[in-house]
Amino acid sequence: MKRTPVVFIHGVWLHALCWESWVERFNSSGFLALAPGWPGEAGTAPDARTSPEPLARVGLDALTEHYAAIVRSFDVAPVIVGHSVGGLIAQHLIAADVGRAAVAIAPAPVNDIPLPVPPGRLPPPGRCDPAGELVTLSPEQFHHVFANTLGAEESDRLYDRYAVPAPRRLLADLGCAGALRSPRAVADVGNAGRGPLLLISGQEDRLVPDEATRAVYKQYGDTTAVTGLKQFADRGHSLVIDSGWRFVADYVLGWLDEQGIRVHPRRADTPWPAR
Repeated sequence: MKRTPVVFIHGVWLHALCWESWVERFNSSGFLALAPGWPGEAGTAPDARTSPEPLARVGLDALTEHYAAIVRSFDVAPVIVGHSVGGLIAQHLIAADVGRAAVAIAPAPVNDIPLPVPPGRLPPPGRCDPAGELVTLSPEQFHHVFANTLGAEESDRLYDRYAVPAPRRLLADLGCAGALRSPRAVADVGNAGRGPLLLISGQEDRLVPDEATRAVYKQYGDTTAVTGLKQFADRGHSLVIDSGWRFVADYVLGWLDEQGIRVHPRRADTPWPAR
């Protein structure tokens, strides 16, 4: 019997390996979990920091199409789990009936929800490499805006393993620094026929504040499709990679079970129709 796939999508300033513990946890629970990287992403975060040039070409259009193709490649419709911009993409795809269910963790805001003003220690899109294509966080900036609920030692360890530069093009597509937001930064909040969606926030998140996620949740208020919101107290934007990651992962596993989405689909022999 075919296992239910789960596709993890990482966000800006993180490498795909940020999902390594989640992949292991979901696989051990019987799902078929995978965390494919962005187009051109190096095999490790240190490699991406050393040779980040391929990341500079990544925009929201290409990123959305990249993951849409991956999700559509399965015979069984996958669950989509995204963090940050990955959470935005997860919402866009499930609202377009791509995927069986979606979980958006500290998601970049969709539709007309404004992108929060970056904290003082976050470099603006203009502070990047000489070509103006990448925005890099120092370990101190990462601690301040990403891992603000953690001690310096844990933050530095997470930075070394997972932190990568962010494409300026992608940040502009998300509306940073007053840029015109990409048409892809949307979700059809009124689609009553989509799969279940869970929004998750960290109440101490400085990059995507809890209030932004709550504002997105309210936009789904008029649809009859299943939409949930879970707020984690005392958690920042690092909630998918820090020492408390398992509390979040296990909540997601429990929510999926509540939706009847288990390790084996009820009709695993039924192909998922192409779109």
